[in-house]
Amino acid sequence: MADERRGEWGSRVGFILAAAGSAVGLGNVWKFPYITGENGGGLFVLIYLVCILAVGLPIMIAEVMLGRMSQRSPVSAFKQLAGDKSLWRGVGWIGVLAGFVILSYYSVVAGWALEYTVFSASGAIEGADPAALTQRFGQVAGNGSGAILWHVAFMAITIAIVIGGVQKGVEIAARVLMPLLLLMFIALLIFASQLEGFGEGASFVFGLHTDNFGPGSVLEALGHSFFTLSVGMGAMLTYGSYLKKDDDIVVASVAITVIDTLVALMACLVLFPITFTYGMEPAAGPSLVFQNIPIALAQLPGSTIWAVTFFLLLVFAALTSAISLLEVTASYFIDELGWSRSVAVPVTGGAIILLGIPSALAASSHTFGAGMEAAIGMNWFDLFDYVSSNWMLPLCGLGISLFAAWRVGEQARRVQFAAGSTLGKIEGLYVAWLQVLRFVVPIAIVLIMLHALKVFELLGLTGAT
Repeated sequence: MADERRGEWGSRVGFILAAAGSAVGLGNVWKFPYITGENGGGLFVLIYLVCILAVGLPIMIAEVMLGRMSQRSPVSAFKQLAGDKSLWRGVGWIGVLAGFVILSYYSVVAGWALEYTVFSASGAIEGADPAALTQRFGQVAGNGSGAILWHVAFMAITIAIVIGGVQKGVEIAARVLMPLLLLMFIALLIFASQLEGFGEGASFVFGLHTDNFGPGSVLEALGHSFFTLSVGMGAMLTYGSYLKKDDDIVVASVAITVIDTLVALMACLVLFPITFTYGMEPAAGPSLVFQNIPIALAQLPGSTIWAVTFFLLLVFAALTSAISLLEVTASYFIDELGWSRSVAVPVTGGAIILLGIPSALAASSHTFGAGMEAAIGMNWFDLFDYVSSNWMLPLCGLGISLFAAWRVGEQARRVQFAAGSTLGKIEGLYVAWLQVLRFVVPIAIVLIMLHALKVFELLGLTGAT
């Protein structure tokens, strides 16, 4: 029975929807389509799917398992499982800090999506000039005070949900937001299937093209497979800590992974048909969502409805992930310091808002943090993204995989893997998972970090990606 002060999930479905919501975010709807475009399409998608199966899913099972075993948030979990003085606690600290840092700049991008939703609802996109819509994104991202305002608004919504607790806040939000998000995706997919460029878009996503694909693309796919499932940031461990002892973590992890992957593929099948129909560049990068899509939708009948649907979907995707990131940081203070949720959530949320201000200003101004950018080639936004994505997440994921595979006792690990699960009782599946976790995952994570250091590029083994 979970600590009543912490709460527990009302049902397994609630956990799956909440955890899938954590995994489904801007990485699926915004980042995955544009890195797919940059790396040539279908072959990159195939490698990504292999990486999801071989790296992302095994770590997710391990992370959820550690949460259920300890019934605690990341720092407390490692302290309980390894001892008060153990260095393994550092893994939990990295996860908490990663969630804290990621949400600070993630909510800035989510704020842009929120502003675009309001902008679309005003009818301003319908029939708008392409040049004006291109300038619009520059105005949104370039308005520091506006970026801060929308960043605060998005965080206020997130705080209001998380403060409600596990069942009455996080789970209810997931039960509402995830079905709505999937319904909006289905509507947009039906719409995209009617466009002239749907066949070309589908071919781009699923055809095994070698254009723009290289060794660096494999490492890009590997890194994104890690990021997209929300592993390595303590979210799955924290959510796992609210599970009952007989909840099926193997089937739940598979379900979460399938939902996350389907959403990423659906995002590509919505965005690329629109892109090809209107002769736009699939390798447009981060501007794919905020520039290409509004320009294309502006040329369609009912563009206001479609634009609102698309950007509201983006907000929902961001919100479900933001909820889990805030839950990770707040749960530390609840478990370690005994704070009430009504205190922990607004205090940590307020700190994240403050940390996000430099990212909002850096993304909007060429002068804010210019000295730092000149020195290291990154502004605040880029630095937070680089450190969290390339160092914090891989290090925490490496720690989780090594701890679950080598530090947890064999009997306890087998019991946890099999508890409440038909799949978990299959000996071959357990052995395969354990061997992948022990050997394949650590090697993959080291490759991700070497890629982040540009070691392979310096050795001439990959191109710049």
